Amino acid sequence: MIEQYQAQKPYLVALDSIIFGFDGEQLNVLLVKRGIEEDTWSLMGGWLRPDEGLAGAAERILFELTGLTNVYLEQLHTFGEPDRDPVTRTVSVAYFALVNVADFDSKISETYQARWFSLYDLPPLLFDHGEMVDLAIRQLRYKAAQHPIGFELLPEKFTIPQLKKLYDAIYDTDFDKRNFSRKILSTNLLIKLEEKQKGVSRRGAYFYQVDLPKYQQLTKSFLNFVPHSETIFW
Repeated sequence: MIEQYQAQKPYLVALDSIIFGFDGEQLNVLLVKRGIEEDTWSLMGGWLRPDEGLAGAAERILFELTGLTNVYLEQLHTFGEPDRDPVTRTVSVAYFALVNVADFDSKISETYQARWFSLYDLPPLLFDHGEMVDLAIRQLRYKAAQHPIGFELLPEKFTIPQLKKLYDAIYDTDFDKRNFSRKILSTNLLIKLEEKQKGVSRRGAYFYQVDLPKYQQLTKSFLNFVPHSETIFW
């Protein structure tokens, strides 16, 4: 048995994170300049340490790169083609994270020269990172249609029009206002506040907050947020 272990060649294990952020208008992906090629950008990532598991490593790397903790982080897929990294054989475990842009901008340092790019206007990406982003948005669309996970991308209080803009950005479409509002409010996950958004419309839109206990209870429930979502996943 020991001889079988010793006969195997060691490989590197990387963790790469597709970090999504919403700026109020469009869905963005956080990228960093790697310096391998002048015009090539990379997802944020790092290496698995001998003394940690995958989930712990992903959380550590996200904190080291952004300063953020307690964010939505989900394992996506493992990428292990022999030639995916031209330097050495590397297996990458990809995660996707949902980040409030305002929180991120207040905590990140300039060390990594990170920059937000629109999901639909990305620069050339390193290795197979473009494939990772494509798979991540497909998974995000699936999860956001069936589960209440999109709220991590919003500020603590938001309006229904702001929430609609988020879902429009995720699915790259324009949902019907009335149907969207009715569908979202029917989940009973939102608490209506007395405060209104000022300066946007004459009447002003009421702010809402997520009912956190109910949200945590229903995060893994199938709520069918987006009608006919099977037609827009891909």
